[in-house]
Amino acid sequence: MAKIDPIIAVKDVEASSKWYQSVFECKSLHGGKEFDILVSETDEVLICLHKWGEHHHPTMTDPGIPPGNGLIFYFRTKDINLIRQNIEKINGSIEADMHLNPNSTKKEFSFRDPDGYYWTITEFHNYEG
Repeated sequence: MAKIDPIIAVKDVEASSKWYQSVFECKSLHGGKEFDILVSETDEVLICLHKWGEHHHPTMTDPGIPPGNGLIFYFRTKDINLIRQNIEKINGSIEADMHLNPNSTKKEFSFRDPDGYYWTITEFHNYEG
């Protein structure tokens, strides 16, 4: 079995952790000012947060580079409406409001997190080839 645990560089790990917890209703597994692991209610890793410039990781040294270039977090969930409501509660930055994606034929919407990463939230579906 294999699994990717995405790690993103953020300006303020503790603030980003609280933001993500309020949006996805997830919990912190690690906590701290330099690194955090956010997990679902079943303890599945959703995303890891890493402070810019810490620990000399080559792609996390320059916070002047716009984060997320060439990256979309595509999040499939049964809780799309709850997440949309949570974004509204915190006045999140909606990039594309709820709509039907003609390719997947599923409802989705998109937003940016406080560090500028782009997220598309979609109704849960299995990929069909």
